[in-house]
Parts: sequence; structure tokens; C-alpha cells
Amino acid sequence: MSKTFLNKAGTATVSLLLAMSMLLGGCGGGNGKAAPPDAGKKATAPAVETTQQSQQKKAEEIDKKLSGARNTPIVQAAKKVGPSVVGITNKAYVRDFFNRVQLAERGYGSGVIYDKSGLIVTNNHVVEGASELVVSLADGRSAQGKVLGTDAATDLAVVKIEMDDLPVAEFGDSSTVEVGEPAIAIGNPLGMEFRGTVTVGIISALNRSVEIGEKKFTLFQTDAAINPGNSGGALVNADGEIIGINSAKIAVSNVEGIGFAIPINNVKPIVKELASKGRVAHPYVGASLIDAGIAKQYGFDMDLHGGLFIMKLSKGGPLARAGARTGDIITEFNGVKVNTVMALRDEIAKHQVGDQVNITVLRNENQMTLAVVLQEYPRN
Repeated sequence: MSKTFLNKAGTATVSLLLAMSMLLGGCGGGNGKAAPPDAGKKATAPAVETTQQSQQKKAEEIDKKLSGARNTPIVQAAKKVGPSVVGITNKAYVRDFFNRVQLAERGYGSGVIYDKSGLIVTNNHVVEGASELVVSLADGRSAQGKVLGTDAATDLAVVKIEMDDLPVAEFGDSSTVEVGEPAIAIGNPLGMEFRGTVTVGIISALNRSVEIGEKKFTLFQTDAAINPGNSGGALVNADGEIIGINSAKIAVSNVEGIGFAIPINNVKPIVKELASKGRVAHPYVGASLIDAGIAKQYGFDMDLHGGLFIMKLSKGGPLARAGARTGDIITEFNGVKVNTVMALRDEIAKHQVGDQVNITVLRNENQMTLAVVLQEYPRN
């Protein structure tokens, strides 16, 4: 009797298990058959791909539906240049409260990818003093950055990253820029939380002479909002071309809408030399000079005859070697009249280290011409 009961119980159990397996097979396959083990995986992959394609298709459809009033040159320029603008985080080793050495964030800025090999132009002050650089791309990728060269005199630097499929910006011609034309600033103001920020204004002025620290720069002025973190980012025209590298902002009370950028035509030769040699050799004449504006500022009553008074000569410098003396007045540089220190610097910048130039000086009312061989500005 017990044997019969066990047989019946066993039969009932087997029947129940078979029914359950059929029910489970029906849920997995949807047709009453058991689904193969990898069926879930095969179904998932096309779904992800379809989602990505759907998002891309949707973006394309939105672009097509944009009216001419909305799809402005500014929108197109931002789309064209935005992917090539990166964030740069400057990290350095510091000692904490317990005198332990730690890697800490010192600051942040922006940069522009200008070559497929991973070359990025930025400001010198963005990478200055860095022990480590982290470069963050607009598409979410990041990489370690290596400084190839810096130039404090122009506030420019070149950083390189090792990465494939990089978006590259197109350099324009800053000599064609006009006052009043649109100016688009793209960068990372206030840090990476606001990466890829686009602000719009106009070119307010050309060839602004701006003193930053002990150095003077000739820059574009714009009223496009440029905040801390924008330094090293792109200033773009309505054609989507880089016309300047954002460099500085007057940040004092009661001053708004005044930002500056280094004209791209000044940037091109500098970054080329920084990428290949790691440094830039700047020529100089080796003298401390006073023009009429400086003399008036410090209360000097001097007749400079429209020239530059030599206050001091660098020992072994170009002018000293050529026979110049303290008290001489420089009136011409290679045939060009110079009446301000900035005008002389502009003329010197047109030449290379080793060039010989003729400098006209007045000495005790007597005029003479000195043959001066330009030397490299001392790096220290």
C-alpha cells in the first residue's frame, strides 16, 4: 500500500514539475517553448544600438526643423567649435596640515585642440607650476596632458594628449577682424561644472595694449562674458573660425563686459615653435627706456626730441655692444620713428634673434646710427 502511495506521489510530482517547466518556458520565449540561454543577450544589444541611433536621428531631425531665425551662424559656430574646446585641471603636490605631501587641484582653465595628433593651445598661466594636468574633452573622455612648451611673454602654452578621434578647431585670420562683428567665447567658466559654456558679444576694439603684471600684451577686446576658467578657451567668429585665445579679464568693481583675447595670427607662430622646440626665443635690445608718457607719469621734465631716453643698459647687451651709452635718445629703429616704448617693442617683435638692425640715437644733439645685433631675451 505504501508502495502504491509512493508511486502515485512520484507520478504527481513529475507531472507538477513538467507543468512548471512549461509555464516558465512560456514566459521566457513567448511561444510556449523554452528560450535559449543567450536569448536575453541577443535581444539587449540591438535595443541599445537602436536607442543610440534613435537619439542621433532625433538630433538630426531637430536640426532640419530649426528655422533660419533659430539656426543662426552663432548656433552653427558653437556646434562646430564646441567639441574641440577642452577643460584643463592643474594639479600640484602640496603639504597638508600634517606635513604630508598630497596631489591637490591648483586651478582650472580651458584649451583648444588644433591638431589631430593631440596638440592643445592654452594660456601659460593655466598650466604654470603643474605637477599633473588632466584634460577633459567635451564628449566626456579625459586624459593626462603633457606640457610641450610655455611662453610667459605671450601667455601661451602647448599641451599634448595621447588620444584618437579628436575634434580639431580651425584657425582663422585675425587680421580681417572688424570692430562690431560677432564674437563667441567658448570655455569652462568657474570650473568643469559649466564646461562648454557659450557666451556671445561683439569685438569691442582691436590692438588693445593691456598690462598684466610686468608684461604688456596687444589683445582683442570683447564684451562676450569671460570669467575665471575661460582662460585658454576659444574666441570664435560667426564662420566658426578661431580668431583668438581668451587670455584675461578686467575683474574689478564697476567693470563689466571687458574681456580680452590673443589674436590668432599672433598665436600661430608661437604655438608652432612651442610644439617643436618647447620654447620661444624673443629678441631684445638690452635697455631700460623712458618715453614721454612715462616721463610725465613720474614727473620728469625732459626734452626727449620725440624719442626714447636710455636710463640703463644691460651689461653685454645688444645696445651696449653696439656702442650706445646711458643718456642717449633712440629716435629710429631700422628707419621707423619710435616715440613710445610699446612702438619700439612692436618693431623688435618683427625680427628674429641674430638679426642686425640700425638704431638711430641722439647724443649731445649729435645724431648717429648704431649697427645692433639682436640677442635673445634672457629667460631669467
